[in-house]
Amino acid sequence: MRVAIAVLLGAGLLAGCGRSRPSGPAVEYIPLAAGSSRPFSAAVRVGPMIYLSGQIGTDGTGRLVPGGIAAETRQTLENIRRVLVENGSSLDRVVKCTAMLADIGEWGAMNSVYASHFTRHLPARSAFGASGLALGARIELECWATVGPD
Repeated sequence: MRVAIAVLLGAGLLAGCGRSRPSGPAVEYIPLAAGSSRPFSAAVRVGPMIYLSGQIGTDGTGRLVPGGIAAETRQTLENIRRVLVENGSSLDRVVKCTAMLADIGEWGAMNSVYASHFTRHLPARSAFGASGLALGARIELECWATVGPD
């Protein structure tokens, strides 16, 4: 029985090899700022969606801003806003975020700053504590947003 199923599945897969599949949406890999040697893209755009890599609260020099979780959350959201705007989107178009916190006990302080940046709607969100974040950050935040005409 298993052999017969495997043969049928294999034949079905082979039969489909000659057909062209409809092409999906274009994928655009958006590089990090010039000179960065980090091994990932700032974001990836697939059709009307943009998926941002996680952002932390670094300033223009690449250093974490001082002031703890609230200051880092503000800077993280500013970094996200900048990437979104540069790519035809905005915080108003964010549909999903994932927040990673070095200390889940700082969730309330992070949440206060986070909520103040989403004035039109609140995106779907997950949050969890992490045992360590890049550069010793208190928060890393990744977002998905829509792009293009409303």
